[in-house]
Amino acid sequence: MNKQEKEQIVSDLAEKFRNYKFVYITDTASLTAAVDNNLRRSLHKHGIRMQVAKNTLIRKAMELSGNNYGELPSVLKGTSSLLFSDDAKLPAVAIKEFRKTSDKPLLKGAYIDSDVFLGDNQIDVLTKLKSRNELIGEVIGLLQSPAQNVVSALQSGGNILAGLVKTLEERPQA
Repeated sequence: MNKQEKEQIVSDLAEKFRNYKFVYITDTASLTAAVDNNLRRSLHKHGIRMQVAKNTLIRKAMELSGNNYGELPSVLKGTSSLLFSDDAKLPAVAIKEFRKTSDKPLLKGAYIDSDVFLGDNQIDVLTKLKSRNELIGEVIGLLQSPAQNVVSALQSGGNILAGLVKTLEERPQA
């Protein structure tokens, strides 16, 4: 690989780092070609892009992207595969699902909205993350709950008042 090809790879990776807020770094060393292809198909079904690159090129691309990846570059040892996603937890779910049939990929680290998660022991934490839409739905549900209670109390109170007025109207006058 010549210098120009390396620069192109770094440039392409830096662009992906700028465009995706969720990046996972995994270890896929020693996977057979067939297992690697199955992994890529599985990730593709979830809308996750996978790319393998040299650690030095990944490090340079991280620097070029302008994002602060904190301690994440420290996991760039051995074979590294990058997973780019538009959803924070989908790569973790896909990895966990794939590991039912294989012992890899192992999670080296993840960058989630400026937070860094290091180590394979973080996979369970990442699978439990809530997406932005899930959080918005919960907030809306919490905000609607008191309003619904007030409305139902007013409606039930209105029914009682209407019942009293009707009873008073129907009562014979003395």
